Amino acid sequence: MTTITAPGGRIDQSLHLKPVRIAVLTVSDTRDEESDTSGHLLAERVKAAGHELAYRTLVPDDVSTIRAAVNDWINGGGVDAIITTGGTGLTGRDVTPEALEPLFDKTIDGFGVVFHMVSYQSVGLSTLQSRATAGIIKGVFVFCLPGSNGAVRDGWDKVIAAQLDSRHMPCNMVELMPRLLET
Repeated sequence: MTTITAPGGRIDQSLHLKPVRIAVLTVSDTRDEESDTSGHLLAERVKAAGHELAYRTLVPDDVSTIRAAVNDWINGGGVDAIITTGGTGLTGRDVTPEALEPLFDKTIDGFGVVFHMVSYQSVGLSTLQSRATAGIIKGVFVFCLPGSNGAVRDGWDKVIAAQLDSRHMPCNMVELMPRLLET
């Protein structure tokens, strides 16, 4: 068995990667398609990891618009995971958690904790200014990251990528996907 070290575990390279269909949503009033460096960075990392970039779009910091984009993707059935970037800060316009947390069927409490542990290594106490969160909506994983390039790198490279890699051991979120809608 060939393995490589991954954050919090290992990747068993003898196993086949099961690509995940991932949508990327940038939430911003100040960026456009050209200046959306965080969304671009995240989309490139998703594809480089062997996953399918199912959708990528940019919406303003508006609760109903954020919810509509996420609900359209979930109800369309073409995504396994959604990663948002932006809108998790403390200012009045930062509303991504307010938009999405009420939709969560289950909250992934550990995501915020682990994200802040990783982020602290990069930005120190400034990590307190993020309300990164994650949950499951109708069987789809939803991860909400801050809008900076550094936060996207930390969130994807050190937390999300390993859990969305079906080869990550001792366990990963991909193996849970078929069972997320069990009753």
